[in-house]
Amino acid sequence: MALTPNKIARTVAADFHKDMTIVPGKEDLARKMNEQAVKEAIRNIVLTNKGERPFQPEFGCNVRKMLFDNATPQTFDLVETVVYDAIDLYEPRCELMGVDVTGDIDSNAINISIVFRLINTDTPTKFNIILDRTR
Repeated sequence: MALTPNKIARTVAADFHKDMTIVPGKEDLARKMNEQAVKEAIRNIVLTNKGERPFQPEFGCNVRKMLFDNATPQTFDLVETVVYDAIDLYEPRCELMGVDVTGDIDSNAINISIVFRLINTDTPTKFNIILDRTR
């Protein structure tokens, strides 16, 4: 029985785990596939401030620096724009469908909700990143 194109699972994106986990019994590095790989890449983009990464001073989006700004709707709109632009620039494996930023003033946190779909797929994926300020 031959597999039809609809039944073949396609790998669109693959990355190694950031802690370099080894597959038990194979002595090979474990990989994150498709949505999990892109989620991890987006999380890295959002959590990296510009100038943090050697030899790539423009990588990132400076959201952590904005946590100490006044919590106003304009600040949340600015965070949303910065996150959208950074993901659009640095993650070509996905099509960004939306970024929604809400602030929790009581706990000094920002909740960033990101919706994307992988290139060549139709299924949207949604996940949240919660940033809180610590001194």
